[in-house]
Amino acid sequence: MVEWSTLAAFALVSLGMVCSPGPNMIYLISRTITQGRRDGFISLLGVITGFLFYVIATMLGLSLLFVWVPVMYDIIRWVGVLYLLWLAWKAVRPGAHSIGTPQKLTMESPKKLYIMGFMTNLLNPKIAILYVSLLPQFMDPARGSLFTQTAILGSTQILVSFIVNLLIVVFAAQLSEWIGKKPFMVNIQNWVMATVLGTLALNLAFQEKK
Repeated sequence: MVEWSTLAAFALVSLGMVCSPGPNMIYLISRTITQGRRDGFISLLGVITGFLFYVIATMLGLSLLFVWVPVMYDIIRWVGVLYLLWLAWKAVRPGAHSIGTPQKLTMESPKKLYIMGFMTNLLNPKIAILYVSLLPQFMDPARGSLFTQTAILGSTQILVSFIVNLLIVVFAAQLSEWIGKKPFMVNIQNWVMATVLGTLALNLAFQEKK
C-alpha cells in the first residue's frame, strides 16, 4: 500500500506536470476554441485513454523490468534527467515562446478527435518521463505489490490530470485570451516551467533507488 505522504507528494508532482504548458494543453485549448467545449471534452477523453495506456503498460512491464534488470532503472533514470533538462532549456532559450498559444485547426469528427487526443498524449514526452522515470521513485517494494502501487499512483495522476484538463477545456477561450493580452506572462510561464522541470531533473539525478 502507498503511504499517504507519498501519495500526496506524487499528486503534487502530477499537478506540476499537468499545469506546465505542453502538447496536451495546447491541443485541448486549440481544439476547444475551434470546435467548442463538447468536442474539447471528447478530445480530453482521448487524452485520458493515453494515460490509462501508460498506467497499464507500467503495471505489466516496467515494474518487472526494474526488478529483473536493475541496470535498466539507472539507464532510464538518466535518460529522464537529460530529457527534463533539455525541456527546461527549451522553455527559456532565446526566442522561446508560449506553447499555451492556441493554433488554428481544421474541423474533425468526434472519432478523429478522440484518436488525436489519445495520440497527442501517447507521444507526449512529459508523460513518458513521468511514468518511466519519476513514478518508480515513489514506489517501495517494502510496502507491498509494485503492481498495486503502480495502479494507485497511476489512478491518482489520472484524476489530477482529468480535473485540471477539464478546467482547461471549460475555460479555454478565457485562458487563451488572458495569455494573449499579457505578453509578459510568456516569460513568467516559461521560467516557471523550466524551474519545475529542472527541479524534477535534479531530484531524479540525486535520489537513490528504493
